[in-house]
Amino acid sequence: MLGYDSALDVYRQALPVILVSLVAGLFAGTVLGTETMRDGIESVPGLLLLLPAFLATRGGVYGSLGARLSSGLHKGLIEPRFEWNDRLRNAVIASFLNGIIVSVFIAVLAWVVLLALGRSGNLLELVVILLVAALLSAVAMLGVLLTVVFKGYQHGLDPDNVIGPVVTTVGDVFGVAFLLVGVYVAGVVL
Repeated sequence: MLGYDSALDVYRQALPVILVSLVAGLFAGTVLGTETMRDGIESVPGLLLLLPAFLATRGGVYGSLGARLSSGLHKGLIEPRFEWNDRLRNAVIASFLNGIIVSVFIAVLAWVVLLALGRSGNLLELVVILLVAALLSAVAMLGVLLTVVFKGYQHGLDPDNVIGPVVTTVGDVFGVAFLLVGVYVAGVVL
């Protein structure tokens, strides 16, 4: 009977988060389909090329952080309340840096692919766009992630059951929005 109770708990905890993720994902798709976003994507060669990789890495980098924090809570290595100890600080800094480094790599790779396809692209523009989007999405995602992990745990939720859909959804919603902000900033700066 323990397996049934455990499966029921997982379902009870994860279903509301998955439903919210579904609605937020539809919102992200709506934002992506707006004329402003289409114009932004069309104005920057290579942006559509790097979009899937950028969004996927948001989930990968910050999903790993969520799993690390969840494991730390379950093992008693991290206190079930938010406090900036060395373990938490190092995990957050590592995820932040990974997100930034991977984003720059994606910009460079997209530029190389553009060149290989015989198309022109502006490396500096792609790097600026992704740096802005990566920095803004990191701040937003870290805020949401830390809140969900610690507040959820304090309220009896297992972070393992909710962090995956939260990170994926927040990464998609903020990633798409902040790419558009990056396009705007690059247009002003460059």
